Amino acid sequence: MKGLRKYIAPFAPDQSGAAAVFCQLGAMVIILDAGGCAGNICGFDEPRWFDSRSAIFSAGLRDMDAILGRDDRLVEKVVKACRRLSCHFIVVIGTPVPSVIATDYRALTRMLEKKTGLPVITIDTNGMELYDEGARKAYTAVFKKFSPKEAEGVRTGIPVENDQAAACPAGTAGILGATPLDVTLASGSFAGKRTDKDETENDYGDWLKDYYRGRGYRTVLPYGMGTGLLEIKAAGRVDENIVISPSALEAARYLQKVFGTPYRTDYPLETLPGWENILKEIPHMRDKKILIVHQQVLADTLRRRILEELSDDVGRDRDITVASWFNLDKELAAPGDVRLREEDQWIELVRDNSYDYIIGDRLFLAAIKGFEGEWIDLDHFAVSGKR
Repeated sequence: MKGLRKYIAPFAPDQSGAAAVFCQLGAMVIILDAGGCAGNICGFDEPRWFDSRSAIFSAGLRDMDAILGRDDRLVEKVVKACRRLSCHFIVVIGTPVPSVIATDYRALTRMLEKKTGLPVITIDTNGMELYDEGARKAYTAVFKKFSPKEAEGVRTGIPVENDQAAACPAGTAGILGATPLDVTLASGSFAGKRTDKDETENDYGDWLKDYYRGRGYRTVLPYGMGTGLLEIKAAGRVDENIVISPSALEAARYLQKVFGTPYRTDYPLETLPGWENILKEIPHMRDKKILIVHQQVLADTLRRRILEELSDDVGRDRDITVASWFNLDKELAAPGDVRLREEDQWIELVRDNSYDYIIGDRLFLAAIKGFEGEWIDLDHFAVSGKR
């Protein structure tokens, strides 16, 4: 039956993915709902909100507000909030309510910008898609708003008015797609607390910076993860963008089109919790049938790494399949890769292919109780909420 789930819990929805992109950018984020969707975001889908401050509000729509489309009430609330809080811009994120009543986001943008004097971004999420779709819309919207085509001259040194981040040194990389919903890391690291033996205080943005600096980059800008709006405005000056989740591919292609900035996909596997154990297991995967289930960039990077580790048989075909419940970009997909949509489809995939190894979030294991191969845990926060 379409949409029926008996074993696998619902995944993070699109409004959560959109909110994750803006969490650390200095925005006032308005969830256009009656209260429930904002509660889910702050209580479950945004771990950074547990231990740090971010201006996320519910619109608090009442029944008659929704039925009559009283946008003026929302504008009034936002204006009052702006008087009390300092923010760089305003974001309005949709939920099922504005989707049902067909909220005019363009009109809402004009009204808010006129009343507040601040830039406004609206994201037309509807609560019916998954988190990656909301993140895709959010990444594309924020770069189009603050790194527009008119700023193309910045790559040749032409300054942008009032832009304190006008200079990026040679060897600068931008990191796209780093949100808690897409990355997999040890418990507590979003709160600035590492869980390794030395308990060094560090957050994931610093992990990313250290990782890519160790690979030759002088400056690393993980957009939205320990960076702010100034780094977004400086996006046209970086030498290369590194995309670590498929939700940011559209934004990377926009930046390539506008500024000529090249991009590549790569996930920093060494930052994964338990990576050493996965690495030790790879030699045993020779001549085995392997399935990797995660977001596509992480899964594809892991596939390439396994192939490299087993590269003594050059030219030999390896049976490694990537499956994802989320966006599966055609440029990254290999023949045989699978976009999953239904729980029954997942059960049939495993039953019909006799995989020797499956690498993925343990939540999926509940649906395939007859699986006799080796399961390697690889948490995905948007799937199970484990971190």
